[in-house]
Amino acid sequence: MNADQTNSTHSIYLISDGTCRTVEQVVRAVLVQFNAPRVQLVRHANIHSAADAVGLVKSAAADRALIVYTFVSPEVRDAMQTAAQHHMVPAVDLLGPVLGSLYDLLQSTPSATPGMLYKSNQAHFDRIDAVEYTLAHDDGCRPQELADADVVLVGVSRTSKSTTCFYLAYRGIRAANVPLFPDVQPPQPLLDLDPRRVIGCMANPSRLRSVREARLKGWGLELSEDYADRMQIARELREAADQMARYQWRSVDVSYK
Repeated sequence: MNADQTNSTHSIYLISDGTCRTVEQVVRAVLVQFNAPRVQLVRHANIHSAADAVGLVKSAAADRALIVYTFVSPEVRDAMQTAAQHHMVPAVDLLGPVLGSLYDLLQSTPSATPGMLYKSNQAHFDRIDAVEYTLAHDDGCRPQELADADVVLVGVSRTSKSTTCFYLAYRGIRAANVPLFPDVQPPQPLLDLDPRRVIGCMANPSRLRSVREARLKGWGLELSEDYADRMQIARELREAADQMARYQWRSVDVSYK
């Protein structure tokens, strides 16, 4: 194997007539057995027709990709298998052998309804998805993806934005947070959101100063830092309030919550 082959990125098509969660979890569970492979996972969820399945096989052939799929529909599964053989694309059927074996054992025809596992555990999956989203979008990270949030919290430092976001995420709500700074324009993706999806976190200066002083002590820093200066805090809060009013963001006083 030459160096170009060793360093190349391989594509794996994850194809499902449901959410793609099952196939992705299986593939990721197997990938951890390899030493940090350069792999791109390409997801194709809610594929319900044989024509769409064949089209994806052709795309995978062009990308020299591996296909891993889950179809409960025998027609779509057969179309995928036939097309993969015709185009010489390696394809792994995760559900077919299990469905066949259970049919032989139970002598009962499966319902062939996609996404039943996800629907039966929807609240659990929603929490996982929300927590993963919130972790990736804490403290202004990845602002280009704010449109995917259910709610975005804004405010100056130490106004409980992250804590509240994780509280919401555990309840299945995708929450992101973006810090506000004096003399700095908020990121454009935030301004593009419906203002009803943005909530400002405010606090009174004395309470915020106490919180920041405790934070500085935890960091082992001097309390003379501007971060805990009363005048600086008042200025930050004043400008944050102006921004919230300008962009029609509702606000909540979190001082003693």
